[in-house]
Parts: sequence; structure tokens; C-alpha cells
Amino acid sequence: MDGILYINKPKDWTSFDVVAKLRKVLHTKSIGHTGTLDPQATGVLVLLIGKATKILPYLEKSRKEYVAEIEFGKKTDTGDIWGNVIATSDVKEVTEAQVKAVLSSFLGQSMQKPPMVSAIKKDGKKLYEYARAGIEVEVEKRPIEFLKWNFCHFIQFVFVLSAQLEPMFVHCVKTLQKS
Repeated sequence: MDGILYINKPKDWTSFDVVAKLRKVLHTKSIGHTGTLDPQATGVLVLLIGKATKILPYLEKSRKEYVAEIEFGKKTDTGDIWGNVIATSDVKEVTEAQVKAVLSSFLGQSMQKPPMVSAIKKDGKKLYEYARAGIEVEVEKRPIEFLKWNFCHFIQFVFVLSAQLEPMFVHCVKTLQKS
């Protein structure tokens, strides 16, 4: 079998879990994906099967879309929502206009240091493997380009946005509901 599959990866599955499951179901070893999603993340995982794996070099650097829900006043040891909260602060007042001004400052090209919980490899190991073992390694900054953002919703220090980065694309797909 040759082709491209778009899988809505469930939470708590690694990208490799999806590949391993499909290898069994499709009875082939020739399956790969175009980019790792965090185990806790849900979203589209693009899988290449058979001869389609040959197009991977053309897809790896393509734009990607991210949707983020950001809450002010909490800091975690991993820089994401799954880490342990290591600091909190009282957020007096943040306006939608202030958030939009900060987001606009990110537009354009810059260098970004990947977090230690990233699946990016250093010396053959994924950064999150070092992090889980309590080993800090030096990570070089990588070039990114933040192409655009779309402010979706803002409620009491929580906002949802989508952002387009090169190689990534962002576009708003969900909003928060007041609880």
C-alpha cells in the first residue's frame, strides 16, 4: 500500500504509537510521519505509507498550524501545561490590546531555543529523554518565522490564538466558553 493518511492523533498516544499500530493493521513496515506531536497533544498527524515515504524531505519543512490556549500567572518546569507549576503570580490586569501588541512583536524572523521537553534530537536522543532523566544539555537556537496570528478569544487572563510560523501556519479553530 502506498499513500498519505491524515490521522487525528488521540491524547496520550505518541506519534510512534500511531505508526506502530498502523504497521500492524496495514501489514507494512514502510510507514513514517512528517513531524512528532507531543503525547499529550491532539491533532493531525500526517503519515506516509510505502512509496509515499519518499516525499518526506519535501514535507518536513512545510508550514504548520498551531492553536494555543494561554493562561497568565502560571509557570511550569517544562514551559507547557503538563509540567509542574513552579511559580504563580497575581495578574492584576491584562487587556486584549496589550496581548495583541505583544503578539505583534513576535512577527517576522527570529531565533528560538527549543524547550527541553521537545522531540528534537541532540546526539541521537530526543530532548525530552534528557529532560526526563534530569540531564540538561545545551540546545542551539533555531531560525523560525512567525508569519501571522489570529486572536480568537480572550476571557479573564486566558486567550486562544492561532499562529502561523515558517515552517508553521496558524489559524483560529476554537474558542473558549465562559464557565
